[in-house]
Amino acid sequence: MTMDVLIIGAGGHGKVVLDILRAGGDVNPVGFIDADASLAGTTVAGLEVLGGPNLLPKLKKTHNYAIVAIGDNRARRRYVKAARDAGFELINAIHPAASVSSSATLGKNVVIAAGAVVCTEAKLADSVIVNTSAVVDHECIIGEAVHIAPGALLAGRVRVGDEAFIGLGAKIIQCMTIGENTTVGAGAVVIEDVPAHVTVVGVPACVVKTLQTMST
Repeated sequence: MTMDVLIIGAGGHGKVVLDILRAGGDVNPVGFIDADASLAGTTVAGLEVLGGPNLLPKLKKTHNYAIVAIGDNRARRRYVKAARDAGFELINAIHPAASVSSSATLGKNVVIAAGAVVCTEAKLADSVIVNTSAVVDHECIIGEAVHIAPGALLAGRVRVGDEAFIGLGAKIIQCMTIGENTTVGAGAVVIEDVPAHVTVVGVPACVVKTLQTMST
């Protein structure tokens, strides 16, 4: 039986997720949910925008499944909580042209785009995005709400902390650790561990920015 699925987020990443679900053919996307009130009642990529997130509790009466399709890591995590609080079960979107090892472990609300490769014994937590043609090699551990951008390459046993962003075409050599909420810039080459809450760019990658974090 085909599952009816709501897509939360009608932006560019939402269109990508819709395309992945349509390519897979085993679920039925029934509508977008988006916080932009001006989109309500319009169609995006041929799918209706039903309204805002405030509709989730009402829609749960007739639908059970959803996926949060928002590229921004923190926002994606926030809307996952809203969907779960409303009672939705979150699904994964894996493109049929992706390669995912049978020994890999995936959380919920994971998106793996066309041409991506997830190798042996890799572990992906909830709400990870492995974007177009990215590679997550053997035994990598990817934290919650990480976004691995198109063409990024992670060698074996790399660890990536929650909400980190690995930029377009970045390369990370084996056994490195990337801290939480860290950005690895496009094209960067990481050859040593990177701390949390920083931005690194260049070849080799160097810290160019440290984020302000709230004290506890």
